[in-house]
Amino acid sequence: MYCPFCRAVDTKVIDSRLVSDGHQVRRRRECLACHERYTTFESAELVMPRIIKNDGSREPFNEDKMRNGLVRALEKRPVSVEQVELSINKVKSQLRATGEREVSSELLGNIIMEQLKELDKVAYVRFASVYRSFEDIREFGEEIARLDDDK
Repeated sequence: MYCPFCRAVDTKVIDSRLVSDGHQVRRRRECLACHERYTTFESAELVMPRIIKNDGSREPFNEDKMRNGLVRALEKRPVSVEQVELSINKVKSQLRATGEREVSSELLGNIIMEQLKELDKVAYVRFASVYRSFEDIREFGEEIARLDDDK
């Protein structure tokens, strides 16, 4: 790894620690040429499956798009950023666990809805109303009744 200060090639690792629940390694490094210290983060690059949309088109998994949908559903709800990030990691783990190179957007939506159901029931209904394109109040009522039945 090049030193960000002098561009020298030789650096040594002074300290390594696991961060982000073991998903990243934080390394403290020192340049052997200029003796400056800096921090790097290392994480595994895991390939996410492509998403098959309802119209048959395919697109890469987009974590930011998923996060934005979750945040929108959870707006003004008592859910911490840490809980949201943990849910995102669970969704990604479930997608990778399928072992498939491509998964349907329906499967992804269902996994997200299960996570929202655990996080916050109101956010779950919000997300479901958009995801399932509720047409009227009756469909909201049916979804809420299903939530009550799941208890």
